[in-house]
Amino acid sequence: MSYRGRFAPSPTGHLHFGSLVAAVGSWLCARHAGGAWLLRVEDIDPPREMPGSAESILAALPAFGLHADAPVLFQSRRIAAYDEAFEQLRAADLVFPCWCSRNDLAGGLHLDGHCLAAPQPERAPAWRLRVPDEIIAFDDALQGPQAQNLRHTAGDFVIRRVEGYYAYQLACVVDDAYQGITQVVRGNDLLDSTPRQIFLQHCLGLPTPGYLHLPLALDEGGRKLSKSEQAHPVDPTQPLPALRQALAFLGLPASATAETADTLLAEALAHFDPALLPHCSERIAA
Repeated sequence: MSYRGRFAPSPTGHLHFGSLVAAVGSWLCARHAGGAWLLRVEDIDPPREMPGSAESILAALPAFGLHADAPVLFQSRRIAAYDEAFEQLRAADLVFPCWCSRNDLAGGLHLDGHCLAAPQPERAPAWRLRVPDEIIAFDDALQGPQAQNLRHTAGDFVIRRVEGYYAYQLACVVDDAYQGITQVVRGNDLLDSTPRQIFLQHCLGLPTPGYLHLPLALDEGGRKLSKSEQAHPVDPTQPLPALRQALAFLGLPASATAETADTLLAEALAHFDPALLPHCSERIAA
């Protein structure tokens, strides 16, 4: 199968520098492999979404020379696919309804494979995936060998919330398979989510793509930039300064003479080698 990569932002704000790094990194990996680069909007968490941000992000990307090779996939239009995956898990007795509160779990993980609280028919439950006591291991193309005891780290994790919204883990797995993604390139903050997604792939009989987790852009206090007051939107009307900074963050030369984003990306791609990407997250000055 030819390479297929993707950038999958959540519409919780405008495109900022940390998201631009992830977009550029995933685009470079796809183009370096001679493959396709796809876009997916992960708009399945309405309480966290900012009105207009999906449109803002999608409008900004072409200004930075980032053009998708297929129509954008919106997760909000894919609920039927998540319903089908959920019913597959339920038919296999891999999920259970849960009314447990934080007090029931004493601030810890859910480890019992069944709800600890009494059923409450008047209230919708969350649904959790039963997690075995086993180690999920994989090789990250940048961060190296990874191993996680899923039960000790995540426990029986939620795949459908009380409100009826599907969790990121389930939707991500279903859509990576649907879009034929062969390598997931994303920020290092999602490295710990990967074992859960691999386990879900096994449960659903879906293929497991390769993974490459990029370093994060941090604020001066060491927080992920998206959660920081320094996460100012990048300016698509003047894309070159932010694009040069993103390429430099990824350890690539950023031509001072390039006059367009397309030219700047082409010159960076000529020097790009995924094996030479920096491993560690870095702080970005305000």
